Amino acid sequence: MMTATDTPKLQGPGRRWRHGRDLVRVLVDRDLKILYKRSSLGFGWALITPLMQLFIFVFVFRRALAVQIPNYSSYVFTGVLVFGWFQSSLSQAGGLITNSKSLVTQPGFPLVLLPHVTVCVRLFHLALALPILFALLWGQGMRPGMPWLALPLLVIVQYLLIAGLAYPLASLNVIFRDTQHIVGVILQLMMFVTPVFYSLGMVPEGMRNWFYLNPMVGMVECWRAVLMENRWPDPGVVAGLLAFGATLLFVGRRVFVSQSHRFIEEL
Repeated sequence: MMTATDTPKLQGPGRRWRHGRDLVRVLVDRDLKILYKRSSLGFGWALITPLMQLFIFVFVFRRALAVQIPNYSSYVFTGVLVFGWFQSSLSQAGGLITNSKSLVTQPGFPLVLLPHVTVCVRLFHLALALPILFALLWGQGMRPGMPWLALPLLVIVQYLLIAGLAYPLASLNVIFRDTQHIVGVILQLMMFVTPVFYSLGMVPEGMRNWFYLNPMVGMVECWRAVLMENRWPDPGVVAGLLAFGATLLFVGRRVFVSQSHRFIEEL
């Protein structure tokens, strides 16, 4: 019986790591081609959703409700992109195993790579949209500074958070098929308790600490600190999110591997 840890016989951890990296790259390329096959706009679809969200939020909250947040379009677009990577990745994570029967039944295929494929596909979408955000920031008078060097660290931290959650969601959906739908609803609600289109300062002080139980609150605030305020993110917040993400990844992967022997029979 194949498990998630089954891998081709390769000598040395270095060769195994390179094999895994190359396989993830091939699968990401495959998924992107399938996603935009016969699409007239191609990768342009990756930009339509965040741009539409930007337009709606700016129109509703800036124009209709007169929310007073400086550089509101950049403020919202940063939140939309950062939370969007999180939301879109986890929305797809539930179906990783149930929608990949051909890979699950393939002897020796390393299933532990599948969550990374999904996270990387959505990271690619984020990378496509970042130049638009940078142009928006530049147009509103914000210039890159030394704190921007922290961006790769923020990407790594958020990657760990997303992948750490993707593992248990993928394995749970094999047994309980409503998981993917429940997660979709939770993610929609979660957007409203993440300061994507409003400022955390608008939340009553007595409730603010509860908001910080949502890891994406600190994540979004760190991105904005770097991009919009040109200051280094809070090291305590980054360290806490890094530790939390690494723990999630370790525990989530173990849960995934421990359940992998049931994948074929459940499918």
